[in-house]
Amino acid sequence: MTNEWCGWRDATERALYGADDGFYTRPGGPGPAGHFRTSVHVSPLYAGAVAALLRRVDGALGHPEELALVDVGAGRGELLTGVLAALPDEVAARLHPYAVERAARPGGLDPRIDWLGELPAPGSVTGLLFANEWLDNVPVDVVETDGDGVARRVLVRADGTERLGEPVDGADAEWLRRWWSPPAPSAAPTVRAAPTVRAAPSPGLRAEIGRPRDEAWARAVRTLRAGLAVAADYAHARQDRPLFGTLTGFRDGREVRPVPDGSCDITAHVALDACAGPSAELLTQREALRALGVDGRRPPLSLASTDPAAYIRALGTAGAAAELTDPAGLGGFGWLVEPVGGECAGLLKP
Repeated sequence: MTNEWCGWRDATERALYGADDGFYTRPGGPGPAGHFRTSVHVSPLYAGAVAALLRRVDGALGHPEELALVDVGAGRGELLTGVLAALPDEVAARLHPYAVERAARPGGLDPRIDWLGELPAPGSVTGLLFANEWLDNVPVDVVETDGDGVARRVLVRADGTERLGEPVDGADAEWLRRWWSPPAPSAAPTVRAAPTVRAAPSPGLRAEIGRPRDEAWARAVRTLRAGLAVAADYAHARQDRPLFGTLTGFRDGREVRPVPDGSCDITAHVALDACAGPSAELLTQREALRALGVDGRRPPLSLASTDPAAYIRALGTAGAAAELTDPAGLGGFGWLVEPVGGECAGLLKP
């Protein structure tokens, strides 16, 4: 890592994905599970729900001879491993599982899983593309308003020191105009005619420019010839973007200051509404998982007297389901559900 000034997008790219010392790509690293817990790691119920969705996709597509499951941002292959275990033999026999991950293939992974360093070719697969907490790790630039309300690119060094750079212009400025809503002055427009984004004259308002994520998601969707693409991530919508941004770091299970030196994960919430294509639907994880049969209700107390062991097992399952669907936690995550072709529309209707 150098200590030169650059935007957060370039700094994050090096810090997370550098060939030899990136947080995710350094040889022998523990992977995401060593630093934070995603829905995949909470319970096998999550992989079971993805398997149930895959079966719905399979049925909608008429049970194709080869059915793809593309796991984008696959970590160490935990989700694919869980889905393969949850599928009936007939579906598993036709499944081509792809793990898309920039880290090296882990040892001992199921040989059926095809490990890729980049997305499959456009229009090359039919089935389900699933991206669990991938888009939040697609690097983005950060902007901050100066004392005149002008959005300027935030520059950062490897030690985390920041300063304001030039005003944002071009495609990034257009993205901010469309998708970021800072408080507006009472008698002036929020955007002036010049190619500079102007907010209220309040210094210190921050936002992440989500344009690289929009483009990354569009590329991912294009890999499908037909099927369904799903992104599950912590997200916000245009009407409630956080005023001071969401950029943060994680290390060893704790939230830490984001420092782009390769020592921690660097992440920011996703503007899923900006990523969504014209046929996409936005749901909460709670809504999506409940539509797939994940229910956190406790088992009937009568079961405790008739079959105590079954009651304990059901209680554990209900606890895991409740964590996955808690609206104040994982259940509040956003699911962006985008069909490719008409066959897979409406597969998560209650």
